[in-house]
Amino acid sequence: MINCRNATRLLSEAQERPLSITERMSLKLHVIMCSGCQNFKDQMETLRLMTRAYAKRKNDHDE
Repeated sequence: MINCRNATRLLSEAQERPLSITERMSLKLHVIMCSGCQNFKDQMETLRLMTRAYAKRKNDHDE
């Protein structure tokens, strides 16, 4: 089982590259059991959505 440090690293890396099946399964198991890492995952997803929405809005205004 991975620890919180490795889980947050994998959550960050998942934004840049596809995770292996082993990484995905280890991460999923950890996040199910760890509320802190679940919160971190949720926050990262929210930030990603906000950033994409901002970029889209900026591009729409630039055209």
